[in-house]
Amino acid sequence: MTKEDTKAKILAVGAQIVHEKGFNNTGIQEILSAAGVPKGSFYFYFKSKDEFGLALVDYFVSLMGGWMDSHLADPGPSPVKALKNFFDELMAYFLEKGCKAGCPVGNIAQEMADLNEAFREKAEQAFTQMKQRIKRCLEAARECGEIDPVMDPDETADFVLNSWEGALLRMKAQGDIRPLRIFDKMIFDGLLKR
Repeated sequence: MTKEDTKAKILAVGAQIVHEKGFNNTGIQEILSAAGVPKGSFYFYFKSKDEFGLALVDYFVSLMGGWMDSHLADPGPSPVKALKNFFDELMAYFLEKGCKAGCPVGNIAQEMADLNEAFREKAEQAFTQMKQRIKRCLEAARECGEIDPVMDPDETADFVLNSWEGALLRMKAQGDIRPLRIFDKMIFDGLLKR
């Protein structure tokens, strides 16, 4: 296994465990054991657990960015439908997960942003990237007349992302999918319906 393969494996396995258990509740040895990697390897790639955590945010952003781009980069004739399809797939994912886990970036932000400025900044950068993808989709929707032309795509993208993140938090607290269904109804049958 190459050095890059080892680092990628540590990140992939660590991402799964941290997403399920949280950053502070996940130990380095737990990640290395699950990845089948010796302990010294961790410190070859990451100077500290915090550096690993920041790399995890980048990892999550890369995964989510690819998923978002597959739906939103070229939304076709109905950008609103492309956006709805994206959120519908996420809703199906969380239903399959038993309404657990939530947004990995949101989880890290909630856990670490008040404790570590680097985590706060990294999480904000991640949310900004997600928002920009939604904004581009909404700009396309405005251009083709799918949404009200006076609707500001930047503010609307912020609102959609903030609503989604809040719905995920409520989903975890309630242990059911209802908050995501309310998000879907309010956004796609209300805000973005023309």
